[in-house]
Amino acid sequence: MAKLVYLLTIIMSLTMPLLLPLCGQCEAAAAATSCRHAGAGAAAAGKRRRRRAQVEGMFVFGSSVVDNGNNNFLNGSGVRADYLPYGVDFPLGPSGRFSNGRNVIDALGELLGLPGLVPPFADPRTRGRAAALRGVNFASGGSGILDNTGKLTGEVVSLRQQIRNFEAVTLPDLRAQPRGAAATAGNHRIRRQDSFQRCYLSKCLFVIGTGGNDYLLNYFNPGKNGTEGGPALPDFTRSLITKLSDHLQRLYGLGARKFVIFSIQPTGCTPVVRAFLNITGAACIEPVNDAVALFNSELRRLVVDGARSRMPAARLAYIDSYKIIKDMLDHPAKHGVRETGRACCEMSRRSSGVLCKKRGPVCRDRTEYVFFDGLHPTDAVNARIARKGYGSSSPEHAYPINVKKLAML
Repeated sequence: MAKLVYLLTIIMSLTMPLLLPLCGQCEAAAAATSCRHAGAGAAAAGKRRRRRAQVEGMFVFGSSVVDNGNNNFLNGSGVRADYLPYGVDFPLGPSGRFSNGRNVIDALGELLGLPGLVPPFADPRTRGRAAALRGVNFASGGSGILDNTGKLTGEVVSLRQQIRNFEAVTLPDLRAQPRGAAATAGNHRIRRQDSFQRCYLSKCLFVIGTGGNDYLLNYFNPGKNGTEGGPALPDFTRSLITKLSDHLQRLYGLGARKFVIFSIQPTGCTPVVRAFLNITGAACIEPVNDAVALFNSELRRLVVDGARSRMPAARLAYIDSYKIIKDMLDHPAKHGVRETGRACCEMSRRSSGVLCKKRGPVCRDRTEYVFFDGLHPTDAVNARIARKGYGSSSPEHAYPINVKKLAML
């Protein structure tokens, strides 16, 4: 374990993280009637679009696995993907997504029928726009559940600050927009907070993808974060779950009712961790995976048991990215995968084997690779996680319900 901590300290001292119907059914008949009246002005123009979209919007919080460009606007960030070969298969090119194409949020949004990409909060063009009614992405590569996670990589936006941004900036913007989450016509304004919460926020998804960095940049890197001689793994994990629960309750207090929570991915199998520990072949670094698995187990329990008492009106879906990716790593032929251990792109020496080299070469067939860079999955893997989370009937993938069923509630 000492060797593991030492080597991971070297890696992470320079690196980036893993991570990771408008009026439908209101809570009372009177409230439902109020919603229908408020949305009447936009009904005709938005009818077809609302029919396609299964949720009003999607608000995203977390780390690099779900960041879609917020770090592009942080001058002090060392965790950026705004250059080729990132985005080589993405219509907009390099956008800040840590992938050759889509991240899991993009793929999930397509399955939900959202009319466009969820915009990043930090982009000035997102502020005050009606487009924000379809959701906003607040995630920041390098961040974690702990406030100090990611400081080693430069400037990041902590999960706490992401939620503050939602509360202080986006919520007022949303309340000022014309009535209707897909409003393209009509001059109705949101007048009442209770109507706004029941008829809009409660019909949106709040997606959380975080936690991996709290292990790579804190637990396995104690000296750099001033936590030398810190708590044992079980205690550290319980503390993380408690803090994450507090963050979820904060969102709940702001009106969130439908949550999608992604597990931490199998960090011990990523190319950068394996390379620095001189592991070859198909082996993964089990001490890292064991820590991640413990967190995921506690997170799954929180989704079902903990949230029930603290957020009685909330519904949550836990998406097991760990098992979905691990199955691809363990049975590559079944999924059309050829390479499970190496990154698709050539790695940058400056990033200690985490980020792609700027304008460096990439593998020809990205669909045959699990990892695009040293930590993050390819577009094909992100699409598979989204599909399983959205529509799988197996509790091994989505628990206790999948995203499709959650959207219908």
